[in-house]
Amino acid sequence: MFAVPAALRKPIARLAALVVLVAAAACAPVPLANTGGGGGGVSRGEAVPVALLVPHGTADAQVASLARDLEAAARLAVSDLGGVEIDLRVYGTAGQPAQAQQAALNAVADGARIIIGPLHASSANAVAVATADRNINVLAFSNNPTIAGGNLFVLGQTFRTTADRLASYAVRQGKSRIMTVHSDNLAGRLGRDAIANAVQAEGATLAGSVSYEFSQDGVVNAVPEIRTVAETNAADAIFLTANTAGALPLFSQMLPEAGLGPDRMQYIGLTRWDTPPQTLELPGVQGGWFALPDPARSAQFARRFEAAQGNPPHPIAGLAYDGIAAVGALAKAGRGLTRGDLTQPAGFQGVNGVFRLLPDGSNARGLAVATITDGTVNILSPAPQSFGGAGF
Repeated sequence: MFAVPAALRKPIARLAALVVLVAAAACAPVPLANTGGGGGGVSRGEAVPVALLVPHGTADAQVASLARDLEAAARLAVSDLGGVEIDLRVYGTAGQPAQAQQAALNAVADGARIIIGPLHASSANAVAVATADRNINVLAFSNNPTIAGGNLFVLGQTFRTTADRLASYAVRQGKSRIMTVHSDNLAGRLGRDAIANAVQAEGATLAGSVSYEFSQDGVVNAVPEIRTVAETNAADAIFLTANTAGALPLFSQMLPEAGLGPDRMQYIGLTRWDTPPQTLELPGVQGGWFALPDPARSAQFARRFEAAQGNPPHPIAGLAYDGIAAVGALAKAGRGLTRGDLTQPAGFQGVNGVFRLLPDGSNARGLAVATITDGTVNILSPAPQSFGGAGF
């Protein structure tokens, strides 16, 4: 999993140490012609051996809880499949690349046709390398596109998907000069690049980019430069990579104080601004735009999971459900698990909305655009229900 560390001290104490996790998911595929190799075929009526790699055995209590939710979601998916039998085999990785790699090799030796997981980018990369010559595709829970490619696909919602959706919406709303504010670390730079590509693809102008050191002093020192760049380049929107666990609370306070408030500048967020709920109370985020998975589908999955398990699902638990459900849908259609099957253009229907796997190993997802008004989330543009083409 690709995540930003919570290193900043917050201007609002009750937001300290809270981490925003973004998730999206997948389900039923569309039967299209096979277009690639990799991954074994599936015969109708055959039980499909699927390996699920989760961080069971980790000493981290939070990661251990996530591992349980991932397995529970996968088993829920297996129980929901009609007319398809999945032989689900669960392997613990302890959250360590070496153990994940060995688990993958054990899974292949046991006959697995595809691997769902593991969690962290480093472990996913190790698994993909170990299975690259075994004709096995890997659907990892990471959202880090830098590891994707070959036999490795990432299921997590990427910066590119979010930036594309928001840039498209912003341009349709008349925003044509969009500047970027990003942290000077790997996550920030990946976010910056995704925004730049999205803005330019929509025919808008990238009106400058300002980076900040990932610390409280770094944020404070960046504000004057942000104001200068915004005014010099006549920016009409500021696209922020910051999340609630990082710099968002501080920026939402200081940018308005510097004369760049929501009344003058459209704020756009690369991360979810509705979680944790305390974020909705920040004056500076009112009127801002951000993207989120289909709310109705997400709520439906959350209700079903809690009814079955007695606790709400972890924000990325749906990825395990969707990986299993996609395999099941392909099997039901008599399809294989090749790259061509996995990357068919119409994609999949998921517990958090539509998505499709791309040939480069990343993914695209159907997202809604939302805003915050008086502490309440309102949908401005609903999530698309398909990518086009016939579906189940």
